[in-house]
Amino acid sequence: MLEVKFIRSNTFRWAFGVACMFAIFVTILFAFIYFNIDDYLVARSDRVIMTQIGFFSALPLERRVSAIEDHLAQDPRSVQFAGLFDVHGHRIAGNLARLPDRFRIDAPVQSARVAPLNRNAPGNPKVRAAARRLENGDTLMIGRNVDETREISHAVGEALALGLLPAFCLCLLAGAWLSLRAQKRVEEVNQRVQRIIAGNLRERLPHRNVDEPFSRLAVIVNGMLDEMESMINALSGVGNDIAHDLRTPLTRARLTLERGRSHAGTLEQLQAVADKTIAGIDQSLAIVTALLRLADIENSRRSAAFGDVALHDLLREVYDIYEPIAEDKQIRLSVGIGVKLKVRGDRDLLFEAIVNLVDNAVKFTPEGGKVDIELAQSEKGAIVRVTDTGPGIPRQETEAVLRRFYRSDKMRNTPGVGLGLNLVVAIVKLHGFRLAIHPGPGGRVEIICSRHKREELKSAQLICAAES
Repeated sequence: MLEVKFIRSNTFRWAFGVACMFAIFVTILFAFIYFNIDDYLVARSDRVIMTQIGFFSALPLERRVSAIEDHLAQDPRSVQFAGLFDVHGHRIAGNLARLPDRFRIDAPVQSARVAPLNRNAPGNPKVRAAARRLENGDTLMIGRNVDETREISHAVGEALALGLLPAFCLCLLAGAWLSLRAQKRVEEVNQRVQRIIAGNLRERLPHRNVDEPFSRLAVIVNGMLDEMESMINALSGVGNDIAHDLRTPLTRARLTLERGRSHAGTLEQLQAVADKTIAGIDQSLAIVTALLRLADIENSRRSAAFGDVALHDLLREVYDIYEPIAEDKQIRLSVGIGVKLKVRGDRDLLFEAIVNLVDNAVKFTPEGGKVDIELAQSEKGAIVRVTDTGPGIPRQETEAVLRRFYRSDKMRNTPGVGLGLNLVVAIVKLHGFRLAIHPGPGGRVEIICSRHKREELKSAQLICAAES
């Protein structure tokens, strides 16, 4: 099955197509080289012939014959031909018996069949030769056998042709290796995806720490799986949490109505029963409203309202709202703005996030305590920091407090539904910012407003920083 998939894979087909194109290109290149080498060697022989005939023609008569004999004596391969003939065509010197028939004198180098003086030579070889009429009426003919050049051309052609098959096989092997490599990675991805579909949400796609498209895609998909796992884990018990948190106020409202119906005898008593019932219903509505608010923010339907938000003005507005509340609780509330900063975001949502942090700080800080709101700037961007002198968040609960409806045992009797910090997380992630919770005595929570937009899903994930 793997072999069939390998052969049918697009990678192997592309490799086979590229190998065929490469073979065609190399064949055309080989043909071009073959014919050009043959022409080049023949043209080179022609130039040598014209040089030699010019040299011998310029020699004096008494030296010409000996020079021709020396020239032929230095030709062990017997590829040189020369002949000196008188006016009547009789041979004076050289290894040619006679001039070829219909051979043009004083013409460029041409092909001709010659008659060698050596009678043992097989047939009349075809050579490249030229002839020139000398001043005294003699005829000088110089030739060269070009069969050697053709042998060289054939040898080069055969070498190139023999190199074509290994090159073609090498392309196929490279394509096969790439196809098997891609097939193996795809199979591994398929197996892991099947395990994810089967319910193993901790499974992730394989990737290497290299800058390649597949690894970048795997990183993005793994980030998406991280987000999905956190959302599924958060939603796994949200139904029970909603039922539990709605049942308590609704049960109180029902019991209040029953007792009022049975025991209330005056208008004031009926009004007190109605007030308690309305308070329970309001608490239930607050839970439903908060959940709808979270769904709206997590679906990013508020991103169209983004604009420049002046954080310093936002913090002063939050301070003005909570200063009387803190004063009634005998808590000193202060705001410190070291620099005026603006960020890109939804002003109402950012206001709501900061209000939730300040509300929690005021709520959990005992009387005589202190709550500070600060705006600072760092290399990462603007930082909105809320600190208090309350009990703080234990290290083991820094992640749990961000879940919906989470209420620690120490906070069960404190008013609230456990959705405040979860709402802050949703707003922070919508803006691509980060939320940092520092555990230990005295609460400190920071919203780090990065100057850069999120480029990957992981950059929008929540970071809970732990300090010693």
